[in-house]
Amino acid sequence: MSDKIFLDTNVIVYAYDKSAGVKHTRAKEILIDLWESGFGVISIQVLKEFYVTVTQKIPNKLDSESAAEIIGDFLSWEVVVNDGYDILEAISIQKKHRLSFWDSLIISAAQQSGCSLLYTEDLNPGQKIRNLQIRNPFQL
Repeated sequence: MSDKIFLDTNVIVYAYDKSAGVKHTRAKEILIDLWESGFGVISIQVLKEFYVTVTQKIPNKLDSESAAEIIGDFLSWEVVVNDGYDILEAISIQKKHRLSFWDSLIISAAQQSGCSLLYTEDLNPGQKIRNLQIRNPFQL
């Protein structure tokens, strides 16, 4: 089993959204742990969603330069670049598990990178898809 952990967009957004309260604190802890361990994995999709969310959707929006700097820092992590085969895999996951296409693409990227764990609040915590365990890091 791999020690690599894939982060969905919401976890990273909360780490930079000070208005998120307890979720902000928990997300910051997760990022610190993953920076120190080197086990963090994300995808291009996550980086795109992060940029749009922190510059347009959170209460205390980040300016584009700050968001770009954060994204630049994340490029030192393992970053999955989705290709056409990943899209086909996501479609298969979507059909089999009745998930949204975008969530299925996240799962596909996490599986492609060999992660054993996906942190997200968008899916069913405790669910396992192949060798990927889904966990909501904000639930106790």
